[in-house]
Amino acid sequence: MTTKHDLAEAVVIERTLNAPVARVWSALTDVDQMRQWYFDLKEFKPDVGFEFEFIVEHEGNSYHHLCKVTEVVPQKKIAYTWRYKGEPGDSLVTFELSAEGDKTRLRLTHTGIETFPKTPAYARKNFETGWTQIIGAELKKFVESKENK
Repeated sequence: MTTKHDLAEAVVIERTLNAPVARVWSALTDVDQMRQWYFDLKEFKPDVGFEFEFIVEHEGNSYHHLCKVTEVVPQKKIAYTWRYKGEPGDSLVTFELSAEGDKTRLRLTHTGIETFPKTPAYARKNFETGWTQIIGAELKKFVESKENK
C-alpha cells in the first residue's frame, strides 16, 4: 500500500457529535459562532479565496496565523491553508462532515505540519493535542449544548 508522505504526517481527529450536520456546519462557518468555540476571528466567510487571520498567545509566544479558504462544499466539507506569519511552511486544514442519523461524524485532517520549523513549538504532538481539545471538547460542547436550548 502506498501512502503519500504528507498523509503519513497528517493529524486526523474524528468525532461523532450529537448534533445535526446543519448545526455543525454553522458552527464551522458562521464567524459569530466560531468565536465562541474556535479562535477570535475578525472575519470569516466560507468562500473559496477568502483570507483570514488570527493570533494565538501560548506560553508567552504569539503565533500569527494566516489562512485562506481553498474548498467549500456546503454542509459537507471546508478546507483552508494554515501557515504562520514570518515562518516557513504551509499546511492545510480540512473539516469533513457526514450525517449519522441525527448526529454528525466530523473528520478533521491537518496535512503539511512537517513543513513548519523543526522546533518544539511546531511539534506534531502539539497539533494533536490542540485539535483534540478544539474538536473533542470545545466544538463538541458548543454544538451539543445548543441542542438543549
